[in-house]
Amino acid sequence: MATKTVTMGTATIGPSNWRNNTLRGIKLSQNVVHRSDKSADMGKSVDPLPNLRETLAELGNNEAHGHFRVTRSVVFQLRENLIDTNEEVKSLTRAKEALDKAIENTRKDIKLNQDSENIRLSRPQREKDHDGADDLLKAERLHLQNMKRMLESQKKLVHQQLHTLDHARKRLSNVISERSRVLDLICHALPGGSVSALTSRTNPWTRRSQMSASADFDHSYGAMDSGADPLGAFTPEAESAMEDAKEARLRSATLRREVADLVNQVNKMQNVTKESVNGGLIGKIGESAELKQHLDVTAAENRHAINRAHRWFDQTEKAWGYSRGPVDASDIMAREKLDRPIIKTFQRHPGTGLPEAQDIVKGGDGLLQSLQSTSRNIGLLKLAQLKLRDNIRDKKSAIDIDSNIVRMRRRKANHRWVMGQAY
Repeated sequence: MATKTVTMGTATIGPSNWRNNTLRGIKLSQNVVHRSDKSADMGKSVDPLPNLRETLAELGNNEAHGHFRVTRSVVFQLRENLIDTNEEVKSLTRAKEALDKAIENTRKDIKLNQDSENIRLSRPQREKDHDGADDLLKAERLHLQNMKRMLESQKKLVHQQLHTLDHARKRLSNVISERSRVLDLICHALPGGSVSALTSRTNPWTRRSQMSASADFDHSYGAMDSGADPLGAFTPEAESAMEDAKEARLRSATLRREVADLVNQVNKMQNVTKESVNGGLIGKIGESAELKQHLDVTAAENRHAINRAHRWFDQTEKAWGYSRGPVDASDIMAREKLDRPIIKTFQRHPGTGLPEAQDIVKGGDGLLQSLQSTSRNIGLLKLAQLKLRDNIRDKKSAIDIDSNIVRMRRRKANHRWVMGQAY
């Protein structure tokens, strides 16, 4: 409001002091009015509006809601990390189960190896000489023991990594619980359902919620990129929990690959050693069968020789009996007597003696020696026959034992049996 200047007439009747005092009062009042109007004009642009309380409340609510939304996005990221950690725990648990199965199979193979060695101890004494099959079984046992130690050491690493993942999971859960304390007045689910929904949904009715969710993620990633703030939505504890969980998942993934490679390597080595041992046992069975066939042929030839020797003994014994003549002298025929008429007539001249009696005695002695020699040969042939039969029996027993071992190993190769089960 403009201030008007008061003008007075030139002719004055009253005293000048009185007039000046009045004018000074008027001027002072005009200055005060001018200052008041100027202050009012300035207050119109500076002073708070009448709805200050409502405005401040709305601003505070907006600030709180913005913090809620950013915190919700951070919680969503934490939950994503928690879900990934849970899935990694499941995967590593499956890897641990594969390790347990491989260790159990290795223990079964060690038990099968021990059973094979124990069964081979029941072979006959003749067949207990150390052979290549024993070396293969010993080498298999050493390989299996080494593989068992490798699997058990790897299992310890997996067990430790599971503890690390569990610690990271609990830490994420605690951080999520702490961050979710301010989400009581807001929906915990992001608008649009998930991050993938932000790019996959094109419904115009959900575009606004998608834009809101995208803004939330932009704010959350902006808060994460700008660094952790102890008083913000993305705290150092949340950052540390996410980093620890990520590092634990990476180590777990590497460990799972190592476990898978080790299990495959162990399975291949087990198959190779099994085939090697089974091949060695089959080779030993083939050698024993070949030797048994030769023994059977030799035993048959020996039996044939015994029969021939018996026939020769019988013929020689008959010849020896014929050379000795009759038992009773009355049974001697005239043509067999040494003093038969023709010999008596021949001996009438001097120097006509015949060595017939000496030759008969010598012939009988020779036949007797032949009988004794044939009898000794028959005894030796029978002794050889007994040894051959014992050897054949031992070879057959060794073949049966090794064959039973091979069948047992093939039957139990699938590991579908319980430890301690009778073979």
